Amino acid sequence: MTMTVVQEEGPASVTPAPTVASHARNYWSRVRGGDIGALPAVLGLIVLCTVFSIARPSFLTAGNFANLFTQGAAVTLIAMGLVFVLLLGEIDLSAGFASGVCAAVLANVVTVLGYPWYVAVLAAIATGVVIGTTIGILVAKVGIPSFVVTLAGFLAFQGIALMLMEEGSNIAIRDEVLLAIANRNLPPLVGWLLALVTVAGYGATQLLRHRKRASRGLVTDPIAVVFARIGGLALVLGVAVFILNLERSRNVLITSLKGVPIVVPVIAVLLILWTFVLQRTSYGRHVYAVGGNREAARRAGINVDRIRISVFVICSSMAAVGGIVAASRANSVDPNTGGSSVLLYAVGAAVIGGTSLFGGKGRVLDAVLGGAVIAVIDNGMGLMEYSSGVKYVLTGVVLALAATVDAFSRRRSTAIGTR
Repeated sequence: MTMTVVQEEGPASVTPAPTVASHARNYWSRVRGGDIGALPAVLGLIVLCTVFSIARPSFLTAGNFANLFTQGAAVTLIAMGLVFVLLLGEIDLSAGFASGVCAAVLANVVTVLGYPWYVAVLAAIATGVVIGTTIGILVAKVGIPSFVVTLAGFLAFQGIALMLMEEGSNIAIRDEVLLAIANRNLPPLVGWLLALVTVAGYGATQLLRHRKRASRGLVTDPIAVVFARIGGLALVLGVAVFILNLERSRNVLITSLKGVPIVVPVIAVLLILWTFVLQRTSYGRHVYAVGGNREAARRAGINVDRIRISVFVICSSMAAVGGIVAASRANSVDPNTGGSSVLLYAVGAAVIGGTSLFGGKGRVLDAVLGGAVIAVIDNGMGLMEYSSGVKYVLTGVVLALAATVDAFSRRRSTAIGTR
């Protein structure tokens, strides 16, 4: 005789709602495990701004605050593109002079040939696409290491820029629209409206994401943390817009100088676009997958070669945008546009912001944070009247520290099995 034992079902286990304390503990555990994200860049910004503010009170003026955005804009935009390449563990040493070539194309089309500004911009970006496609094919299809290909590009693009500039001439930019990108400001009311739209959009996105995850029974951040993020963004944007809307002109009777620089919303739009691409699309997931383990990605059915080519296209296209902004700020283009320390600063910005040199870890926001660190160092050291040599040394030290932190965090993640 077989007996069947019927067990009464107990109450279903309910996952306790996350609290702020548990969220803080989890974050600290991730940091101890090597997942430090942009924390070093944020702390570095705080320390640098504090030191420079004490040493030079003029660092905190509204005029200098606006200068920080225009000084670091071109490097930040180029760094955004480099993030995609670094996510795959590759490198693009030609990005700086590629931006110079694209800027030269822009200047020739709009000034020499006399075409409208939008034709010149499209020509410059198309040049970036061609450059990136060529580099990507040589790396992915031919199998030449990216270091070698882009080093060759680093040398070749200098020659192309010289030829486009007729062996050293300077081409002025006179188009008002192009000049406005890095030299004009938004009306104060428009700045406030953009800040409001940004906070509202970010808040709606965060709350919708929290609601969806909660409805599906997934782990969510405490609602207090979500509101804190929204409030933090609102505070930062509010203070920034308030300062930038202050009068910065030394002689108001001659001209008024206030408002958010036009280049700021340009950077913000591209930041939102590429962040969405990396975090909310299958393409972005494929980029992280290829960067994390190329062979595993290939076996999962991802077209690895296509991903590798595409990141170089994005990198060179963003280099073109950076070249356009640099040309706008300088009011002209010459053979040195995109040269000097532009490439080193752009790579440094991405790494300092938190993007790993080993691939598989990084965000577009890292380029913005790292670009801010680079701009603060360059600006602050200039106000303190240090030589270029001292600025290069300090920037190099900061980059070396960022790379060291990246190496140690990766080693820590591997040791505890989180990577």
